[in-house]
Amino acid sequence: MASHSHDHGDDHEHAHEEAESVTDRTHDNSWSANLEKPQYEDDLTLLTQHGIEAVEQTTSGHHVNLVTHKAHGHPEKFLYDALDERFGDEDIQWEYIEQCGCGGHVVRVHVN
Repeated sequence: MASHSHDHGDDHEHAHEEAESVTDRTHDNSWSANLEKPQYEDDLTLLTQHGIEAVEQTTSGHHVNLVTHKAHGHPEKFLYDALDERFGDEDIQWEYIEQCGCGGHVVRVHVN
């Protein structure tokens, strides 16, 4: 009987590689990133990663609405620190907009 070792870290990383990205292009306009899809419900790391990528894919002078999954609660608990850590003193600002009727939350990130 063969035995297999399983490294969950590799599985987790592999799952991120297969996850559909929130965008595949640079947005030269204001737009919304849908982070409410089922792939984000159990994966806060992926949600945060794709939220940051959405900001990176938004050109100066525009904003992106990050619409987060309800499973993670208010974005101040996880998203604000991640944005601050990634962008630091770069010229972006974010503001909490509202909770959606479906339970998710909207954070608008302005890229200056």
